[in-house]
Amino acid sequence: MREDREPDGYAGYAELDDHDVEFEEEAQAPRRSGGRRAVLVAVGGVFAALLAVGGYGAYTIVNAVSNGSGSPGGSGGRGSETAAKAPQEPPTAQQAEAAGKEFLAAWGRGDVTAASALTDRPETARAALTAFRENVPTRSFALTGTGPAASGTPAEPALGFRVKAEFEGATGAWEYDSALSVVRAQDGRAVVHWVPTVIHPQLGPGRTIAVKALPDPVSKPADRNGKPLEGFPSLSAVLPQIAPADGAAVVTGRAVTVSGGSGKEPEQLFVLTPPSAPQVKLTLDADLQQVAEEAVKQQSAGGKPASLVAVQPSTGNILAMAYSPSGFNRAVAGGQPPGSTMKVITSAALLEAGVTPDTVVPCKDTTYSPRPWHNDDPGDFPAYTLTDDFTHSCNTGFIDKGLEKLQPGTLATVAREQFGLGLEWHIGIPSRDATIPLPGTKDEAAAAYIGQGRVQVNSLLMASVAATVQSGTFRQPVLREDAKRVSAPGKLPADVARNLRAMMAKTATQGTARAPMSGLSGQIGAKTGTVEAGGQATNSWFIAYRGDLAVAAEVEGGGHGNSAAGVAAAQVLKAGGKG
Repeated sequence: MREDREPDGYAGYAELDDHDVEFEEEAQAPRRSGGRRAVLVAVGGVFAALLAVGGYGAYTIVNAVSNGSGSPGGSGGRGSETAAKAPQEPPTAQQAEAAGKEFLAAWGRGDVTAASALTDRPETARAALTAFRENVPTRSFALTGTGPAASGTPAEPALGFRVKAEFEGATGAWEYDSALSVVRAQDGRAVVHWVPTVIHPQLGPGRTIAVKALPDPVSKPADRNGKPLEGFPSLSAVLPQIAPADGAAVVTGRAVTVSGGSGKEPEQLFVLTPPSAPQVKLTLDADLQQVAEEAVKQQSAGGKPASLVAVQPSTGNILAMAYSPSGFNRAVAGGQPPGSTMKVITSAALLEAGVTPDTVVPCKDTTYSPRPWHNDDPGDFPAYTLTDDFTHSCNTGFIDKGLEKLQPGTLATVAREQFGLGLEWHIGIPSRDATIPLPGTKDEAAAAYIGQGRVQVNSLLMASVAATVQSGTFRQPVLREDAKRVSAPGKLPADVARNLRAMMAKTATQGTARAPMSGLSGQIGAKTGTVEAGGQATNSWFIAYRGDLAVAAEVEGGGHGNSAAGVAAAQVLKAGGKG
């Protein structure tokens, strides 16, 4: 059977006049001799037809075909790829328009055999049109002639056309303009000169066009207001640890792409379905995180390790988390003695044991347990009350009263049952729980009462201690709302919480924390901590709250608590605390 016969439906073509042509199908063209393959994509007239959707693939266009080399004028017979050496007179504009419309009509209704027979390279065109149908499966495919194209010449008149393709699952249609040229075949017919740009203007030599899956996106956690969190040094190692919520799935995107060709990167022509990853909103506040990063950077100058955590007492949400150097997240995973900031918990235990804020607890210059203990400020203050000892951070008073009133293990019990320390927290990333071991000797007990010895905490844990005092209730800090929270077995007694707030307020306004807390208004409270580090420079600790914001900071080798750590904490309280 000859292929230059009139294709099915040809006789009725003259009655058609620029109507939408819809196309839907996908197939794989076989390899041609020499390992060469062809891929083509078209656009066209205005007729409608639906074809089945096949799989995805890619069919490489041979350079010789892609660049349209060879003379036009193939006879259109079976297997005829050789162009005529002596072409006849060029087709007229009317003949070119008629030939172009007929080609678009056949291609648009899915009859690739008829469409390819209307070109000067029928076998190449048929393989390419078939491959395009397979590689770019559409739900509908419309071709609309747009009149003579500027690319035409007297020898090869050109017809422009517009493509409109719709895909299953896509929200919009893919539309673009293309053109074809018409030449005189050896048998006198006006036929389409086959080049790959008929399919798409960017389908150049050696390039393929296909619908392909796009790389899966990476979930990028945002702060509580949806602001991006990339770029913060302390979060560079944290964000990759954040997984999407259970049941949330990554959506793989699809796009029509052109790829291949020397030195050319794949190019997206049309996105069918954009890729998406479920966004996870963390409890962090990007603005406050910026302040925390800067505060830690300033205090860690010279290589001093440091960290800071800010927590919202009313919710337990972690609002900021900064640390230096990068790598190990000492803010939530570190473990260091907290110094006199531990006296908040020791005070709670003493108050529950019957000691009142006004109970006289002498501050001796030196006391023994049996090892000697001293204070930062020398001298004896026999009239000091518990509040005075707290305000001026008297070690000896807390050691004496603790050894007198508290049983071994009481400190750990209060810390666990009322402040939540020592429980297994799940904040959203790996973190370390507090270590408050049972003392084996009076010396170990004395050290624990003032936050020395084997007590191990971090900024996250101590920020929670300040938050618990401010609100009166332990709320486990979390970095994401869907994190599993634990509850403390007990509750801080209301009168104890009230007395602790009064003692921390006096420390912030008249005691050791006065300098860094100066100028802060509203509900404020603070406690300093200075930790001896085996003859080296002391470590600086500071915990505080202002309104619904609690902060803890530590600077290794930073000196007294009211210096490095206090300055860093106060910066964050000034930026985010409300009076």
